[in-house]
Amino acid sequence: QVQLVESGGGLVQPGGSLRLSCAASGSIFSINDMGWYRQAPEKQRELVATITSGGSAIYADSVKGRFAISRDNAKNTLYLQMNSLKPEETAVYYCNADAKPSAVLKRWFNFWSQGTQVTVSS
Repeated sequence: QVQLVESGGGLVQPGGSLRLSCAASGSIFSINDMGWYRQAPEKQRELVATITSGGSAIYADSVKGRFAISRDNAKNTLYLQMNSLKPEETAVYYCNADAKPSAVLKRWFNFWSQGTQVTVSS
C-alpha cells in the first residue's frame, strides 16, 4: 500500500556530512507525522528526530544543533541533513511515517522503510 524508500546512505569521514532522503510511494491519501530512527550494532532502535505535517520538529538531545529534519509534502519526501558526524553514530537509519492509504480509511497506519547503512569512519 505505502512504501518508504531511502537513499543517501554510505561512508563518511568523522566530522563530515550526509543527507538522507525517504520517498513515500504507492497508495497515499495523506501523511501525518514522520520521523527518523537509527539502530547501531547490538543496540536498541532509537529516535533521532520527528516532524509533524506542519513542519514542527523534535530532536534527540544527542543530535541537536547538528542534524536537521525536513519534509516536502508535495513530493511525499522526508529528509535528514546530518552534519559533524561522529563514529558512534554509525548505524542503520530508518524512516517512519503515519499515513492513510485511502480517504475511506478512518485511522492512520504506521509504515517503516527498509533502512540504509550510515558508516562514519576514517
